[in-house]
Amino acid sequence: MIFKSKFPDIKIPQVGIYQYVTSNPKKIPDDKVTFVDGITGRSYTFGEIVHESKKFAAGLQDKLGFKCGDVLTIFSPNQVDYPIVVLGTIAAGGKVATANVYYEAVDLSLQLTDSGTSVLIVHPDNLEVAIEASIEAKIPASMILLFGDKEINGYKPYFSVLINDREIEPICYTPEEAKSTTAYLLYTSGTTGNPKGIELTHTNVVASLAQKTTAESKLGTYSLTTAVTQFCHVFGLIWIVHATLLFATTTIVLSNHSVKTICESIQKYKVNYVYVSTGTIITLVNDPLAQQYDLSSVEMILSGGFMLDDKWERKFCKMFKIPIFQGYGLTEACTVLHPDTTKNAVQGSAGILMPNMKAKILSDDGVELGYNEPGGLWIQGPNLFKSYINKKEVATFDKDGFFYTEDVVSVDKQGNYFIIDRRNNIIRCEEADVSPSELESILLTHEAVSDAAVVGYKKEVFEFPTAYVTIKNGYKQSQTLAEEIQSFVDEKVASYKKLSGGVLFIDRIPKNSIGKTQRFLLKKKLQNDKMN
Repeated sequence: MIFKSKFPDIKIPQVGIYQYVTSNPKKIPDDKVTFVDGITGRSYTFGEIVHESKKFAAGLQDKLGFKCGDVLTIFSPNQVDYPIVVLGTIAAGGKVATANVYYEAVDLSLQLTDSGTSVLIVHPDNLEVAIEASIEAKIPASMILLFGDKEINGYKPYFSVLINDREIEPICYTPEEAKSTTAYLLYTSGTTGNPKGIELTHTNVVASLAQKTTAESKLGTYSLTTAVTQFCHVFGLIWIVHATLLFATTTIVLSNHSVKTICESIQKYKVNYVYVSTGTIITLVNDPLAQQYDLSSVEMILSGGFMLDDKWERKFCKMFKIPIFQGYGLTEACTVLHPDTTKNAVQGSAGILMPNMKAKILSDDGVELGYNEPGGLWIQGPNLFKSYINKKEVATFDKDGFFYTEDVVSVDKQGNYFIIDRRNNIIRCEEADVSPSELESILLTHEAVSDAAVVGYKKEVFEFPTAYVTIKNGYKQSQTLAEEIQSFVDEKVASYKKLSGGVLFIDRIPKNSIGKTQRFLLKKKLQNDKMN
């Protein structure tokens, strides 16, 4: 069966991103502060963002010969002037690509080449990696500019090169052009293999923002928000960089996400709405420093990236008395499920479908399933991406335009969706499929375990659940401890879910920048460990 959103359909504006984001539906004055550097206090007003982005666009054209369709990549942690670079590139008719701030040179070089980048805007801390990557990608040094106000080894700040008094009139698009013109090239987080470049059109992004405007009832011009998630990911880029201007909120921008920085900024600015990657919740629970700050101004936390285990959510809420609401999205569609922030919210739900979206849940053999029947999630909507760059044959769309998310979900009769696991993570045991997240949640309750990941060790046809664990200070790695941890889990699960592949120790669970476990790396390691 086809599941529809509980929200009524909305009309999607048929305009370009720049026109929509700067349309100022709240009628705020130009001097309304929109972005504040949480460390230095430097800020931009709504009017300054508009004017500076138009000047940035003019500078791209005048100084660098930037044309419609050219690609500019940002390689930087969050910056208060990040929105100027993003919107300035869009105003000039270009495409924005964002590079993961933790990339090494080889990863960045691959993305720069894959995306066809001609201009690179870099944070000084990332300059060395950017220079090495740009050589391989054949990007001239003159096309690499810096955030900040200092020249470094001949590389100049973008504002000293691009910003002058000339402003351009931002490029406009017809409805047909908005639907077909790529605005952003965002790369997947690479949890199941090499990152893929995703083409989001102007209409895709405008639709995502229009959906958020309808679904989000808590934000207003009075709201003080902060983003503890990187702008290089779709969650931060769309829901922070763009939505801040649309909702006329004030966002505190943090260039580093240490516990001290996060908590100090919340306490100082009296932040009331916090966006975080899920891993941050676990960090705050585990670090005693967080409890030394006054976080009482926070009314809610919106968490994204991966589903937070109930254990951590309960711990956090008990410690800080702050509710957590979890949503679900993916780079290919931005937000798919909006968290239910009402008093009727269902525990463990990832939310309800965004407006104008449809979904279906299929079994492995392609049969459409109904309520409370777990299966693969397929989605359809105006926010759904155009294609994968240079990999158009990879995208899995059916004849009706539904996209396969590779996630296993169920939905109840009230429209609440529950994320069970990522399909590629499911362990194919002889008796039945096993969800790693279920076993990980049990492992994390063992007194010696600080982090854990479960993957399948494949032998002939079937897989055997195998745990990698990191242990807390005060415990020593030993065969006895491994067996104790294994028994601890095995006693709590059905026979086919037992850790038949054993427990292995690891110093650190490999994760990407938003805290998702990179299971494909663990699977490679497991094959090697078992062979040795």
